Amino acid sequence: MKVTDTIATVLKNKAINTILSITPEQTVYEALEIMARNDVGALLVLSGSRLVGILSERDYARKGILMGHASKETLVRDIMTSPVTFVSPQQTVDECLTIMTQHHFRHLPVVQSDAVIGLISIGDLVKWTISGQAHAIEALEGYISGAYPG
Repeated sequence: MKVTDTIATVLKNKAINTILSITPEQTVYEALEIMARNDVGALLVLSGSRLVGILSERDYARKGILMGHASKETLVRDIMTSPVTFVSPQQTVDECLTIMTQHHFRHLPVVQSDAVIGLISIGDLVKWTISGQAHAIEALEGYISGAYPG
């Protein structure tokens, strides 16, 4: 588990890789219900199978509630982030962490051949990185203590 691993590898090892989505025509309230029910902070916005946006809690806070828009009357398309920055499964953990840091994103859709195949969060990438560091520390401790084979 290294920062040079691909996002495809991260997705393959995620405990849950369910793609949660909503349409642009649904209400923000419906989106908030889905996010709350699934304990997630963002939903992909799909028109058919095409990725057209992403809606996050941050979008709701900044473009919805603070602007006086009622969630039951406001449509997702009115406050979603679009166009969407996305990554390919071949990109690395490090590349994605850089994108997220530079743009202050917490979620990145993973797209292959115009189809969404997953969504990664900053939490997913931090867990991946920490796990890799833990493995490296264990190996170094074993080497130092003489338990390292070879």
